[in-house]
Amino acid sequence: MRVPRMMKICVMAFSLLAVPSLLLAAEPLNRIVAVVNNEVITLHELNTRIKEMTGMTPVQLRDRNEQAFLSARQQIIELMIDEKIAEAKIKELGIRVTQKQIDEAIESMKSENGWTQEDLVAGLQKEGIPYEKFLGKVKKDLERMYLINSEVKSKIIITEDRIKKYYEENKARYAGDVKVRLAGIFLIRKGSGQEENERLLSKGEEILTLLKKGEDFGGLAKTHSDGPGAAEGGELGSFRISQLEPDLQKVLIDVPVGGTSGLIQRNNGIQIIKLLEKEGGDAKGLDEVKDAIYSAIYKEEVNSRYMSWIKELRERSYTQITF
Repeated sequence: MRVPRMMKICVMAFSLLAVPSLLLAAEPLNRIVAVVNNEVITLHELNTRIKEMTGMTPVQLRDRNEQAFLSARQQIIELMIDEKIAEAKIKELGIRVTQKQIDEAIESMKSENGWTQEDLVAGLQKEGIPYEKFLGKVKKDLERMYLINSEVKSKIIITEDRIKKYYEENKARYAGDVKVRLAGIFLIRKGSGQEENERLLSKGEEILTLLKKGEDFGGLAKTHSDGPGAAEGGELGSFRISQLEPDLQKVLIDVPVGGTSGLIQRNNGIQIIKLLEKEGGDAKGLDEVKDAIYSAIYKEEVNSRYMSWIKELRERSYTQITF
């Protein structure tokens, strides 16, 4: 059957109109989101890193909190740009990390923390970190250290007084094989500015008041928390004290079993922690942990100098974010 010429024209016209609308409706699976000198960062790479660092896909994060998504996306793309700049410099300088150096760094880490290989693997599994990814991070950390040693001329000097001061401020971190079980209430920042800060503080103080009056922590977590484990009463799980970030270790020094912390300021909100259980031994003496403290301070210095150095290098680099 012959199709009338006018119908053909109408069908073609419809097709030409329909295709652009379909293209506009479809979310591109991949595109360039940043240019760093001669390198690029793709949307797929960014989305993968967002999921790795937040535990949620970009869609899940955005649906939960638009402001938190935008803030996390900006911070993560900035981090990825810095990494690209550092990787280029590492390549330029011919810095190479061998498997032997990686193995030695891991053995040193295990020795400093009193871990067996099984402890290390179990800890990584609990955090959802594949062992191969962990090896990659160790390699990157070593590259960063060698990069700083190469680029920063002033030698890092760590005095005995500084080691003693660090020990006194971080005794909980070196309290033997202490294990703690924690629960938390997390109030996420949903905007920026003084008004939002005041809202968060007010809500946090209100929850602390309710806790002092005997309100159930788990019930308040279910009602108010925006963080992990909210549906389970804020349950966060059990941890070795050495696995926790230093600031949280300091907070827990003064919290008795069954007690709660005050308001803990985070980059993206406020947290209240409850110490559910605690098991473990006495704090180790300074002589027992001196090498571990030296390594911790040295790493802090490397990271501090790295951030200053990467900031200067970035000012001399071409970068463009194309959200």
